[in-house]
Amino acid sequence: MRVLLVEDDIRVAGALHTALARRGYDLLHAYSAAEALAAPHVDLVLLDLGLPDRDGMEVCRELRRRGDVAIIAVTARSDERDRVAGLRVGADDYIVKPFGMAELQARIEAVMRRAVRTRAHHGVVRLGPIAVDLDAHRVTAGDTEIVLTRKEYDILAVLVRHGGAVVTRDQLLAEVWQTTWTGNPHTVEVHVAALRGKLGDPGLVQTVRGVGYRLRAASAGAPTADR
Repeated sequence: MRVLLVEDDIRVAGALHTALARRGYDLLHAYSAAEALAAPHVDLVLLDLGLPDRDGMEVCRELRRRGDVAIIAVTARSDERDRVAGLRVGADDYIVKPFGMAELQARIEAVMRRAVRTRAHHGVVRLGPIAVDLDAHRVTAGDTEIVLTRKEYDILAVLVRHGGAVVTRDQLLAEVWQTTWTGNPHTVEVHVAALRGKLGDPGLVQTVRGVGYRLRAASAGAPTADR
């Protein structure tokens, strides 16, 4: 998942960049409103509201006007009026400095889950030579059907719906098994390994060490959906 970090404080930006990159995110960084508005398309914007060249609220409003990118306001402004204003101009969430990475990670996951539901894929999503029919629950490679178990298909469907975003082990447990504990701590890993074997392309589902899984960027970056 590509994340645009808009933060003019070099120290704060460096700490966030390191922590987010470690969690598997593809980071872009903007130090000003002008750089933020000139940045390429991303999946999520972490937007500091205290920018040197323009008020962050205006930047948030402009980003929202341009499209449906997910936006989390990251700011020292803790007043309720500021939080309400930030949400009203287009932020999907609002987190006040200082904060812990666990909280930021949870907010990112929550915002992206909502975004995925809003922009849910329909029809056939193509991942290179592999086609995933999300309506028929069918996976094919060319004219050959790839027979998956229910859990294997559900794992693949979750990854497809998240595009190139990292899906944590806990997310898979929640979305595929509807639980936070399966008894066997290696349940997810075993099913992912079986899925990779059946897809015939072990690198399609990538492991983000210590975090979870995601689809290979080249495949997940621009899936095509056939209606």
